[in-house]
Amino acid sequence: MMLGLFGSAILGGGVAVGGYKLLEPAPVAPQAVAADPQVRYTSEMRRSTYAVPEGMNFVAAAAAVTPAVVHVMTEYAAPAVDQRRMQMDPFLRQFFGDQLEQFHGQSPQREGRGGGQGSGSGVIIAANGYIVTNNHVIDKASKIEVVLDDKRKFEAELVGADPNTDLAVLKVKADNLPFVKYGNSDDVKVGEWVLAVGNPFNLNSTVTAGIISAKGRNIDILRRKDNMGIESFIQTDAVVNPGNSGGALVNLNGDLIGINSAIASHTGSFEGYAFAIPSSLASKVVDDLLKYKVVQRALLGVQIQEVDAKLASEKKLNTLNGVYVQGLSESSAAAVAGLKTGDVITKINGVNVNTSSQLQEQVARFRPGDKIKVTYLRGNTPSEVTAVLRNATGTTSVVREEPASAAIKYEGATLSPVPAREQAKLGLEGGAKISGIKGSNFRETGMADGFIITRIDKNEVTKPADVKRYLDQAREKSGALVEGLYPDGRKAYYPIGQE
Repeated sequence: MMLGLFGSAILGGGVAVGGYKLLEPAPVAPQAVAADPQVRYTSEMRRSTYAVPEGMNFVAAAAAVTPAVVHVMTEYAAPAVDQRRMQMDPFLRQFFGDQLEQFHGQSPQREGRGGGQGSGSGVIIAANGYIVTNNHVIDKASKIEVVLDDKRKFEAELVGADPNTDLAVLKVKADNLPFVKYGNSDDVKVGEWVLAVGNPFNLNSTVTAGIISAKGRNIDILRRKDNMGIESFIQTDAVVNPGNSGGALVNLNGDLIGINSAIASHTGSFEGYAFAIPSSLASKVVDDLLKYKVVQRALLGVQIQEVDAKLASEKKLNTLNGVYVQGLSESSAAAVAGLKTGDVITKINGVNVNTSSQLQEQVARFRPGDKIKVTYLRGNTPSEVTAVLRNATGTTSVVREEPASAAIKYEGATLSPVPAREQAKLGLEGGAKISGIKGSNFRETGMADGFIITRIDKNEVTKPADVKRYLDQAREKSGALVEGLYPDGRKAYYPIGQE
């Protein structure tokens, strides 16, 4: 029986093959086709009738945004730039194992006479010439130029910068410029289409598309001594590369939802992950820089830890959501509102916060004196309080930047801030320039007018008031060693109060 079935299968296969052969058309001999001089290809013959589905066409968004994204060109004085800085674009964040390491500098590099040049991107946010970019694009630049999409070039003024969020605001003298409107980054969903617009590798006005792949990313690239860096990045797989720094991330309506700031890469080029500063945070920072020249950083005043299974087990928590309050000072906004160590903060103004970066981003949108609603768990009991945010000094006052011309008198001499351009030229971060030495108590030290004090003993001098503070402290000791340099770059050391 099985042999019969097996034979049928073979026979059936033979029939199928034979049938196929029998159905093959007989070969047709080629015939000559007379050329018809009247036949011509027309545009209708070449035109596709396929219609792109609604929501998948990026043309309108690209056309709206591209004219408002600019090329930011920077120049650096020689002492401010080292070779490693110039070889790596600040946009690059490169992986080594599990650590994300930051490289400084500008790319592409073009060596000048003892200095260098670099480039990045920026976004026009107002028709009268205000532009937002990354702080690392213009940091320590001695000259900033902006090239528009229509090839017009302007020298740009630095209005203000905030290293804590890696944002900066520039101003060019022009009117009626195209600009991008802010969108609401809170409304952006994972999986949503977005466009990245910038100037990678000096290729002007480049548009790429991708999706939002994550939100609220903390990639630990804004490490600072004061631990005030704010990271809650939008993650996207839109292709971005060195030179995209400061460019626009927009939705398909052409609304600005982020400022491109970093990539994760082993090679230095795009490998699938890019990170943008959310527009909801960027717009607040920009407003502060325009109004106050300095960002108004509001603090809740808590030390927090993200809740995971291990912490929940150790602390006997009944949730894996929220952030755990490790500690807080008595005078902090959180303590005054009634929060305690051991509480789990779950929402800020009704927005869920499950990571430290999410909490920081929500609080950073406000200014000292603003009130926010904090939802938290104490044991199994949910509660909500209103907290009045404070600044770094513990008050609700608005912080204002000291004018560049501000100076103090000390021991008969004048101590002044070092202008930003001179800082860039000499590679400084702060310092205090001294003058009027002949009529002061500094006349026996050997200093000359124009000397810039950068360090007293082991203490870094970032502003004139630091000199007074550290030298007053030195009175109680045997003296101090004052370190600094002159405007021509010569370093010098002067002992004060030492025999």
